[in-house]
Amino acid sequence: MPAQGSPWPPPQMADHYAEIRQDDAWYSGDRRRLARYHAHAADPHKRRTVWGRRSIDHTPRRDQRLHVPLPGDIASTSADLLFADMPTVTVTSTATQDRLNDLMDQGRVHSALLSGAEQAAALSGVYLRVTWDRTMADRPLLTVVQPDAAVPEWRWGMLRAVTFWRELSGSTAQTVYRHFERHDPGTIRHALYEGTSDNIGRPVPLTEHPETADLVDSLDNGGDGQTISTGISELTAAYVPNQHPNRTHRGSPLGRSDYAAPLYDLFASLDETWTSWMRDIRLARGRLIVPSGYLRDEGPGRGASFDEDREVYSELNMPPNGDAQITLSQFEIRVEEHQRTAEALTRQAAESAGYSAQSFGLHGEGQAITATESDSRNQRSMVTRKKKTGNWRYPLADQLYVMQLIDRAQFGARFEPERPRVDFGDGVAESEQTTATTLDLLARAGAVSTATKVKILNPSWDDAAVKTEVAAILAETGAAAPDPGSTYPM
Repeated sequence: MPAQGSPWPPPQMADHYAEIRQDDAWYSGDRRRLARYHAHAADPHKRRTVWGRRSIDHTPRRDQRLHVPLPGDIASTSADLLFADMPTVTVTSTATQDRLNDLMDQGRVHSALLSGAEQAAALSGVYLRVTWDRTMADRPLLTVVQPDAAVPEWRWGMLRAVTFWRELSGSTAQTVYRHFERHDPGTIRHALYEGTSDNIGRPVPLTEHPETADLVDSLDNGGDGQTISTGISELTAAYVPNQHPNRTHRGSPLGRSDYAAPLYDLFASLDETWTSWMRDIRLARGRLIVPSGYLRDEGPGRGASFDEDREVYSELNMPPNGDAQITLSQFEIRVEEHQRTAEALTRQAAESAGYSAQSFGLHGEGQAITATESDSRNQRSMVTRKKKTGNWRYPLADQLYVMQLIDRAQFGARFEPERPRVDFGDGVAESEQTTATTLDLLARAGAVSTATKVKILNPSWDDAAVKTEVAAILAETGAAAPDPGSTYPM
């Protein structure tokens, strides 16, 4: 736990937290948060971007700046590529598989992983944490913790312990309450500190705040009175890096954000392009410039107005067909220039983040392409997906195993825990027409058996289902002698 009076945030995490604040501002898509971050940034370059500029005369006016949510789209695309479909999680024991399926289904693990993958893409990584709360559920819970709410400890690049923290409600600018939850192999320790925005302060009893008071009943009676024994020797938390390596902190086990190419200048330029485009539209609204003689006097102190619907005017004191004419003012909208610039910025940002432009709806010049060309254009996204599945596979398998161990140690479940195998698949779903064409060509070449064709068409089927389908096909086509006991139509 932190020493009393320590600076906050921890010096070893200050730079990492600062980088996450920048990523979080772009990921949020909140214009006020973007403006607040850039206006107070230490880097003068950031203060000169579209979000860092301030009005020179400080005159209150409507903020016309626009934000294109491309950072959020990048993070969402990353999560969809990984967890749009739940990866296959298998163990050898049927009883263990059934219990593991129940834990994942009841615990909404798929939803948690989808959310965690999106946050990881934006914020450089996430932590998977196994915990339990008997007042909420009679089973362990798999939760996701964001990286700026954790202080990890590493050995040989592997996580040996981690302390999660959060600011509690009721904190003020002068007094900040922080709850710390330290995970070590075999134990989880809780502590409550009362400090300030830049100092950890002093430890106080957990009962001093209502959000931590209910933890007291679950603590062990012995020792320091703040520890919970997990009943297992494994660490109940794991770190999932988004991508490696971290280009800013070489050699660090921490991952890097998809935005850390870096893409911040591209994001700002894209927002400036859209802001300029919308400004063209505002300026291009038709405006009438009329002589003062066409205006109607509204009375003393009320000015004058022009009635656009009036058809007949009384005699005006001006020469006929003179210079006093109604003039239409309407500027040109530079649509093509803005559109091409926006598409170029979007394409470059997507590719620098590791994705194909096609994943963001950019299909070139609109010409028809073949399926092979489509797969080739999408290859960059698939390569990035494969790299990320490698980062997710092992931490996820570890924590699903820990869930089983906690289920047995804390809830008395009767099954043999087993470390599962996590398979993300290839992530590419071919159309039925493409699959049928492939099978037809293989059959004509005599290079594939009926069993293999069935397996290709139904990759999720087990051997028994494949064997049954093969027997039915052979019986219907007459390629094999009919079975007298078969129920398939002849």
